[in-house]
Amino acid sequence: MRASVAIAEFRITLRDPKPENRVTDLNPQGKQMADESMVRNLAAQAEAIWPQEAPLLKRYALPAAPRILDAGCGTGEAAARMAAFFPRSNVLGVDIIDAHLELARSRYASLASRLSFQHQSVYSLDAADGTFDLTVCRHVLQSIPHAHQVLAELTRVTRPGGYLHLIAEDYGMLHFQQGALDPREFWHIAVASFGAATGTDLFIGRNAFGILAAMGLEQITIDYIVVDTLRVPRETFAAIFEAWRDGYVDAIGELTPISRESAVAYFNQMIANVRDPLGYAVWMVPVVSACVAPAPIGQG
Repeated sequence: MRASVAIAEFRITLRDPKPENRVTDLNPQGKQMADESMVRNLAAQAEAIWPQEAPLLKRYALPAAPRILDAGCGTGEAAARMAAFFPRSNVLGVDIIDAHLELARSRYASLASRLSFQHQSVYSLDAADGTFDLTVCRHVLQSIPHAHQVLAELTRVTRPGGYLHLIAEDYGMLHFQQGALDPREFWHIAVASFGAATGTDLFIGRNAFGILAAMGLEQITIDYIVVDTLRVPRETFAAIFEAWRDGYVDAIGELTPISRESAVAYFNQMIANVRDPLGYAVWMVPVVSACVAPAPIGQG
């Protein structure tokens, strides 16, 4: 099935969903995303993930001066790294949080000739079909409802033969040592309840393959970045969970059976596990890539 046909079928399905199943808030984690803790989180995640992610970008067959979209770019941490990694590229970062965009523009002003930031929604991008050679979406899909609709939009703006590069988080891929509390209970109860309350798929990492395959994308691969206490500095790893704690415990207390106080206790134990010189913890981060089906010979 050609990707364009499959995408059209996805849009038809979404156009008239059952009213009782329709999630209308397209940014249910907006408060958390705009919190200052997210700035810290994005910085720590980039520091932890980029060294293993950058080699994966080399596999894409891109033109010498590729056009790259970073959809949901946040503070521009990854967009700036991609602009440096591809020194002849033109990179556009889009997001809906203006404070993040302003911070990105100020931080990376030296790259302004090739790196720009705009207020755009990943549900409806201001780009023609087939605009970008590489479309990147990192740490976004698990935080929004209707991820398949966003994937269809990202595919639309990617040229035939171009690539999607996705960091699709999966909160079933976090593992900590057991202490007075069992972290497995937290990631099971909190994730299921939080996802149900916000209409989001917090296991999108394992579900992205099926969505992309149904849309007709090709060359689908899934790699795993291993963020653990051996590959990543402990303080960097701990900073991610400190930021998650600071940004999310209120919402966890409101939306899940776990109280705010219990959530703080779970996070503090996990952070101590990471900082313990004898402790081990690991976060498996799925990196999903796919190629948009090239146009048939004689068509484009």
